[in-house]
Amino acid sequence: MSDDQSQIDLANCHSAVDTVMKERHSVRAFLPKSVSKAMVAAILETAAYSPSGTNIQPWQVIVVAGDTRQRLCERVLHAHYHEQGLHTADWDIYPAAFVEPFLARRRKNGFDLYGLLGIAKGDKEAMNKQFARNYTFFDAPVGLIFTIDRRLVRSSWLDYGMFMQNIMLAARARGLDTCPQIAWSVFHQIITEELQIPEQQMVVCGMALGYADSTAVVNSLVTDREPLEKFVSFRGF
Repeated sequence: MSDDQSQIDLANCHSAVDTVMKERHSVRAFLPKSVSKAMVAAILETAAYSPSGTNIQPWQVIVVAGDTRQRLCERVLHAHYHEQGLHTADWDIYPAAFVEPFLARRRKNGFDLYGLLGIAKGDKEAMNKQFARNYTFFDAPVGLIFTIDRRLVRSSWLDYGMFMQNIMLAARARGLDTCPQIAWSVFHQIITEELQIPEQQMVVCGMALGYADSTAVVNSLVTDREPLEKFVSFRGF
């Protein structure tokens, strides 16, 4: 291959990667179309090329589908509706109080989501019902549950984020969509029991995986991104 051809191939490659990264967004309504075990395995095998400090590869993934997925969803849904206040995450999901600019961004995300769905401000019952859809993986046929060894520290959680991002990008490149779901971590005790997760493993979060329902209005939500000057400082250029 000539140098010119190599440069053309690289240009096409980065364009495709950029497109996948910009197309990826959280999908909250999926088609009942099945996803094969081979497809999920290919996505996870590719994602495992994520970097990790000293290559410890801290991720563990439980893939649920079929009856296993159904049983897990039913148990957690029941707990969501009937055992509220009895379950908390194993780690701090959010700060005790949000400050600006994070508070405004979070509120806008909520207003935009509920606005699309026609849920009025203060309609707690409708909001709770929509939130409960997390525990059906938004009807995606495949759910991923992520765990990490409790003895690991913050650097490994950074590694984990890169791994999960790779999963979402590898899925999008294959025509699938995802939704990372911190909500699952609240019910870690049920998940641990139902999936027989070793005590040493901590539930990080879940993720829905499947084919997006393009007709669902909720999937038209694409969150804003801050302009470069808001989060980047160039020095020495």
